Amino acid sequence: MPKPYSQVAPSIDVHLQPDWARIALERDVRRALTVKPRVLPPKWFYDARGSALFHQITQLKEYYPTETERRILAQQAATIVDLSGAETLIELGSGTSDKTRVLLDAFTQRNQLQRFVPFDVSEAPLRQAMDTLGLQYPHLSLRGIVGDFTQHLGLLPTGGRRLIAFLGGTIGNFYPEERQIFLENVARTLQPGDGLLLGTDLIKDPVRLVAAYDDPGGVTAEFNLNALHVINRTLGANFDVTAWEHVALWDAEHEWMDLRVQSKRLQSVHVHALDLTVSFETGDWIQTEISTKFRQERVQQELTSAGFDSVTSWTDPAGDFNLSLALR
Repeated sequence: MPKPYSQVAPSIDVHLQPDWARIALERDVRRALTVKPRVLPPKWFYDARGSALFHQITQLKEYYPTETERRILAQQAATIVDLSGAETLIELGSGTSDKTRVLLDAFTQRNQLQRFVPFDVSEAPLRQAMDTLGLQYPHLSLRGIVGDFTQHLGLLPTGGRRLIAFLGGTIGNFYPEERQIFLENVARTLQPGDGLLLGTDLIKDPVRLVAAYDDPGGVTAEFNLNALHVINRTLGANFDVTAWEHVALWDAEHEWMDLRVQSKRLQSVHVHALDLTVSFETGDWIQTEISTKFRQERVQQELTSAGFDSVTSWTDPAGDFNLSLALR
């Protein structure tokens, strides 16, 4: 049984420059407004207001993924601990590490885990989460990483068996070719015996899917349109947000939810920081997110194809969500 760390001060490695977010937003907004189809990455939802709105979304009865995944984690946590044999747990896109505490509790009961590595692009929330985690799990070594998991996987700490957790169905935000590259990069980063714990949302009745992304209270609409507020505030744009509407579509061909903001009238938008003016017709749209929904056999196939040797999967009784443990 590994010896737990004791009284180790939490540390944070920062791999992003202070102006990274501004530079990345400028690049993504320029591309979104000048290249068709217009696509803006979903990471720009998440300023403080966007994060608060997303937390509200996870509490909605229409939005099933968060609590369904939490229940699967709670039911299978002990098995995941045993099968993974992990001494280091790494969470990509950690945020508050809320659901991950189910795993941390299970690892604590086994006295197995030595180190927890929350990984996120936002430094302030990461530091806040680590302060809380340090109080709840004083026996753990905490090493936060501020970085972009599409660029900085090679900087993950090594030593002992590692388990990377990528939860919440976030993998569905990647386009298929991006997802393949990402999973291959994760597999190459891991050593034999290491593992990936992956949450994937499953295909279901399109009526339920659309309802999960277009709630009657309008919280998801406000969340989606928040991307325009971020551009206005950060880049000096003059989007009239009231002239745009939230659209959530089920794309049966690609098997993903397609979220857009759509212009309600003829309008012109100027982005001061880019010295860019763009005209929009009524009905013109900007795609802000895709959320792929999977079949279990597709998850298995993609993980095996990426280089994982074995895959164990669990789902809920209704078959709404899937949790996979893939081992190298």
